[in-house]
Amino acid sequence: MRYALLNLLACPMCRNFPLKLYVLEEVRYDKEFKVNTPFCDVYCGLLGKPVKEVGDKVNCRDCVKRDIIAGVLVCANCGRWYPIVNGIPMMYPDEKRKHPNVRGREEEFIQKYKDVMPEELKKVLKLTS
Repeated sequence: MRYALLNLLACPMCRNFPLKLYVLEEVRYDKEFKVNTPFCDVYCGLLGKPVKEVGDKVNCRDCVKRDIIAGVLVCANCGRWYPIVNGIPMMYPDEKRKHPNVRGREEEFIQKYKDVMPEELKKVLKLTS
């Protein structure tokens, strides 16, 4: 998943925008991309701020060279969280998340990354008491 996707994503349950991103695994590419700056029009996912607040700090050429392999998107409004698995945000609505296949993927994701998650994220996922 590219950071620029945060410029478009909203919570599928409450429609809150933007979502908070926790990156757990990322890959960077050496390839140069032609990019108009600013690339995003509303929200800079790399810096986690609205574009109008970022100003000259934005580096779109660096941003497009990064892919998020694993992470978590969190809705500040309703508290729901969505894992990013193999670069794909798994943003299922609540009724679909109850399905054994989806729940299993989420549990597998948590087990794989729980040791590298920041404490703040562990609290959101209710992994700490």
